[in-house]
Amino acid sequence: MATGRRINWLNVSTVVSAAILIGAEVFGAAFAGSWALATLFDLGTTGQRILDGAFVLVGLLVMARFINNAHRIEPFTKRA
Repeated sequence: MATGRRINWLNVSTVVSAAILIGAEVFGAAFAGSWALATLFDLGTTGQRILDGAFVLVGLLVMARFINNAHRIEPFTKRA
């Protein structure tokens, strides 16, 4: 055997499910926010796409932090 550790599928599925739910909200808010700001400041389609990209990058950072913190609380492996 490799290291005597096993995958804790309950914790993995919990974190993945939460990440899907939170990711949908984060990226939905990113696109809604970019649309709202582009409309408010009359930035046009190009400005909206730039804001989309910026907010999606922030969303990716938020999701990476979430998964990292969730992994610390819900470990993906356990000793055999």
